[in-house]
Amino acid sequence: MSWKPDEQGEIPFTVDGTVYSTWYTVFGDLKHRKNPPLVVLHGGPGLSHDYLLPLSDLSSSRPVIFYDQLGNARSTHVHDKPQQFWTIDLFIDELVNLLRHFNIEDEFDLLGHSWGGMLALEYEIRRHPKGFRRLVLTNSLASMEMWDRSNAELAKSFPEWVQEGLAIGMKDLKKFGPAAKEFRKKHGCRLNTFPEEYVRSLDYIFGPERSDPTVTVAMFSTGLKQWNIIEKIPQVTIPVLLINGRYDVSQDFVNQPIFHGLSKVKWTTFEESSHTPFWEERDKYMQRLDEFLNY
Repeated sequence: MSWKPDEQGEIPFTVDGTVYSTWYTVFGDLKHRKNPPLVVLHGGPGLSHDYLLPLSDLSSSRPVIFYDQLGNARSTHVHDKPQQFWTIDLFIDELVNLLRHFNIEDEFDLLGHSWGGMLALEYEIRRHPKGFRRLVLTNSLASMEMWDRSNAELAKSFPEWVQEGLAIGMKDLKKFGPAAKEFRKKHGCRLNTFPEEYVRSLDYIFGPERSDPTVTVAMFSTGLKQWNIIEKIPQVTIPVLLINGRYDVSQDFVNQPIFHGLSKVKWTTFEESSHTPFWEERDKYMQRLDEFLNY
């Protein structure tokens, strides 16, 4: 599929005196927008924006901004820092830097997918930005323990070699990669053939040539290892659209603490989808987002 953005570029991002680069792409007209822009936070950590490109369907009514987070894909890769360099606040600061670059801090919406949803929740709770209008929390979580439990539960239905590969994890990508791919066929993206954009994003972590698992390994070894934000969820006061798929790793029990903790929330489960309903039930998904963002 050919994607035709209206703007692409790089944003300088300074951390401790060193200037890095955040790569971005925009669909829609930011200067003459009629509705607040939607900023899209990709998952991983360690993936890229590519697999979320169907969200550009929304650009007929609002600008949609995608970017690759620091250390990932087209943005600056960093290999000379300790694992402690990679923190949630680092990625929040990068998001704030992007909002300021586009001068949209006074009014914007966020969509966070998987890890991107975790980042969006932390941003709201830690910073309480005044211009943050609405949040789409899609296929995400509020507790790593519950996420791990969901993965373990779903893995039991797979052959032994898949279970063993998943258990090994990032310690051995040659075993983990094929096992994870088999797992994703049922719980990642249920289309008969994975979209090339989906594969491209995964290859930034697991690919045979250009992969770079630096961010993934660092974040899951430190800040996300035992991450849990359930008790802080009530601090989120903006309207939230909560989304999961029936075959999602983000099962209903993973989402229930989020739903019960929020004061302004609507929850939609896509019955034919897993972790990527924006591919699996694309039209329905975009219609639901339009309804929420335009409400």
